[in-house]
Amino acid sequence: MTSPALQIGAHAVSPDHYIDGRRVAGTAHFDVHCPIDQRLLGRVAEGDPAHVEAAITAAQRAFPAWSALSAAERLPYLERFAEEIGRRAEALCAVESSDAGVLLSRMQHGVVPRAMLNIRWFARHALALQARTIETEQATHHVRHDPAGVTVIITPWNAPLMLSTWKLGPALAAGNTCILKPPEWAPLTCSLLADAADAAGLPPGVFNLVQGTGATTGAQLVADPRIARISFTGSVPTARRIAQAAGANLVPCSLELGGKSPFIVLEDADLDAAAATAALMYRNAGQVCLAGTRLLVHERVAEDFAQRMRSIVSQLVVGDPRDPATEVGPIIHPRQVERVLGFVERAVAAGARVLWGGQAHDFGAQYVQPTLLDHVRQDDEIVQNEVFGPVLTLQTFASDDEAVALANGTDYGLGGVCYGQTDHAQAMAERVRTGFIWVNSFGIRDLAAPFGGIKRSGIGREGGDWSFEFFCDVKDVVLPRQPFKASFSHR
Repeated sequence: MTSPALQIGAHAVSPDHYIDGRRVAGTAHFDVHCPIDQRLLGRVAEGDPAHVEAAITAAQRAFPAWSALSAAERLPYLERFAEEIGRRAEALCAVESSDAGVLLSRMQHGVVPRAMLNIRWFARHALALQARTIETEQATHHVRHDPAGVTVIITPWNAPLMLSTWKLGPALAAGNTCILKPPEWAPLTCSLLADAADAAGLPPGVFNLVQGTGATTGAQLVADPRIARISFTGSVPTARRIAQAAGANLVPCSLELGGKSPFIVLEDADLDAAAATAALMYRNAGQVCLAGTRLLVHERVAEDFAQRMRSIVSQLVVGDPRDPATEVGPIIHPRQVERVLGFVERAVAAGARVLWGGQAHDFGAQYVQPTLLDHVRQDDEIVQNEVFGPVLTLQTFASDDEAVALANGTDYGLGGVCYGQTDHAQAMAERVRTGFIWVNSFGIRDLAAPFGGIKRSGIGREGGDWSFEFFCDVKDVVLPRQPFKASFSHR
């Protein structure tokens, strides 16, 4: 028996799990609220051990047939999956905007097209993995990318649709069967994703959705020895718990974690361009892991840069993310608002100066003003730890060496930005210890390129061949060039 659908505006969303090709109701539920105005969106089924067991069993049962298909045979299923996501574009945009507070315009023009591309691109890229050979003097090596098995995917609340498809695309294209555990603060677009998978005709058990908290449902999933791969995007503390559980079963994990990325502005930078890009760090209310939240600006241009940035930030429209004019929306949850403002309060108490913002925004209870703090020290909490809100810090430097030392002076290493004359900025970028860094730009992504961090920002890379290296068991089939003669003799 299924539960009545939740009504999000004009769109119906199932609150139930999706297991083995059908909706499954729960006996326990958790509340989901809208970050825009705190209203209750509905109650969503919470997974218990029986749901976890059913999902793993279904995924195991579906694996032999799905993995036996060639990449070309899986392609039509995944093409239809992408098409069904597109058919639900209006609902996905409206629901994630209400559920996670993401700008509706960003959903329409960025996220949904990217979600479709995530599925389609990896499905097509998998075709190239079937015929790789290495020729040596002694043998021909046929390198195979074999499906690994049942895969658990756990996604965060700041980009649930995009990041779910970013992982599902290569996992399904590789021939794995998947169990998606969506974020409890924003699970509803993942439920619509299950509808798309069902309408696309994915065989029962190939894609499963089990909702719930990380501490219960997530913990049960990652600790099960039948799981072959775990892909997680989220916080460092949660990643540590996942890695410990997976380590007991020697299950490979891909962990894309937080960031405290440097945004370097060299003395020879185009300050208008740099300031305009720095203002983008407030996008999604600062709830973006790859944002350059530490502004490192040459001391000779720091005041000029801050003035130019202030002029841009003062014009940012904070408001309802469903309004096309809005540029900065809400924080996801009251606990996150408390966390963000707590960082600011403690920093000010320790001597930081508020250049702008620094307080709750009067638009609503879950809104925080775009904020910039200076007079911070390298070892300050707000410089060293991820805030995950619209809060940036500004530090100055006198030399390239000092800038590099500041940039590398945290335990994170996800992304970065460097503005300056191209050769100078590139040379600086190559010295920054991070998984990726943009020169005179921000946010340029290509699915063929690697994405991931170092240090506390994660383990592994996603994108292109790197995704398949993780989601597959790589096998070398060796064919000798000459007849092989077994012998214990070395003569």
